[in-house]
Amino acid sequence: MSALRNLRPLALAAAWLATRALMLWLLAHDDLRLLGRGGVSREVGHLYFRWYGVLSQGAFPAGDRLWQYPPGAGPVLLAPALLPWLTYVTAFVALTLVADLVITVALTRAGRRPGRSLRGALLWVLGLPLLLHIPLARYDVEVTAFAVLSLLALSRSARAGGTLAALGALVKVWPALALIGTPRGRTTREAWTSAVVAAAALLAVLAAAFSNPFDFLRQQGGRGVQIESLGGTVLGFARHAGWPGRARYQYGAMEFVGPYVSSVAAASLALTVAAFGVLLLWRVRARHWTAATPYDAALAAVLLFTVTSRVISPQYMVWLLGLAAVCLTSRHTTQRPVAALIVAATAVSTVVYPAMYGEVIHSTWTGCLLMLVRNGLLAIAAGLSLVRLWRSSARRAAADRPLSPPAARRPHRMPTLLRTRQ
Repeated sequence: MSALRNLRPLALAAAWLATRALMLWLLAHDDLRLLGRGGVSREVGHLYFRWYGVLSQGAFPAGDRLWQYPPGAGPVLLAPALLPWLTYVTAFVALTLVADLVITVALTRAGRRPGRSLRGALLWVLGLPLLLHIPLARYDVEVTAFAVLSLLALSRSARAGGTLAALGALVKVWPALALIGTPRGRTTREAWTSAVVAAAALLAVLAAAFSNPFDFLRQQGGRGVQIESLGGTVLGFARHAGWPGRARYQYGAMEFVGPYVSSVAAASLALTVAAFGVLLLWRVRARHWTAATPYDAALAAVLLFTVTSRVISPQYMVWLLGLAAVCLTSRHTTQRPVAALIVAATAVSTVVYPAMYGEVIHSTWTGCLLMLVRNGLLAIAAGLSLVRLWRSSARRAAADRPLSPPAARRPHRMPTLLRTRQ
């Protein structure tokens, strides 16, 4: 039995090496038409490297419409300087693989504990390559590492979990949602207190070391509706009904411009606010926590915020794969069917970008149907995730239910005197 237990991590290691070698090969052949003709790797080699030059001078990019990230993104983009013997792109990819390996090891260790499962590590190892080489050319793997480590640390140290979530939130805001499902009481207090302290400390350091740390806030308000978002899917079909809008590159993504785009963006923002309200209501009304509830809640929250966002870039699927993998490490999770939907949506995302992105840009019937399938899967996953989370946390544990009185449990028996008279 022990030999079998040791064989599974070895099989995962072999799968990781094989799949990551394939992803590196795809990145090296990024100029192929089906792989985006160099568009995937261009973001690291041109955009990230340009920001690296600005950050190296002790300033965040000011007035740059493409810089829309919190200050914590700065150290991540500067990190390739730790490997000075490599080019910026090569060092960036190497560090991304290190973050990927950290996630894999953490999921494997969590899955080998008593009562846990290696399904989470398996989903991550085999699910990430569905995005081809995109994860290696974006820093979302590093962000996901903060969220995954935060959730896995919560059961042992709420302070460590809160600190890791705060660090991730300062790189890309969404890891803060990893703490939405912390059990009430001491765990929540310690996790959120540590998160606030860590965020404040890192912000103070970054504000002292760099100028313009909050310039990114000015660029967020101008964002429109990305063609891959749920609102973008609606506008894509609207083009076939005579809507005169079109897609244009702005704010680092292909977005729709034209009449009613601002209304669709406002509707997306309203749905995001509503989703946040639903999550708060769930937390207020939740009565039962299991070991998997913090994991399940984090996945449900990020799914809701992803689906209602004005932007759903392909790399967002990295976040969802990581959180789904954490859920599957626990045998108590309610999110197994949700994880399957996320894997399916990830596969469709790869067809959308980079393979058939031109179809989506021009809103052909093929492009519109692809987006309908991908975003439909995500919307169903978000709704199912919330429903399953709500039902599981509304149920009281069997040990907490009041026992029925003995007389109520026994079948009624007539007194002896009455039986004899009959």
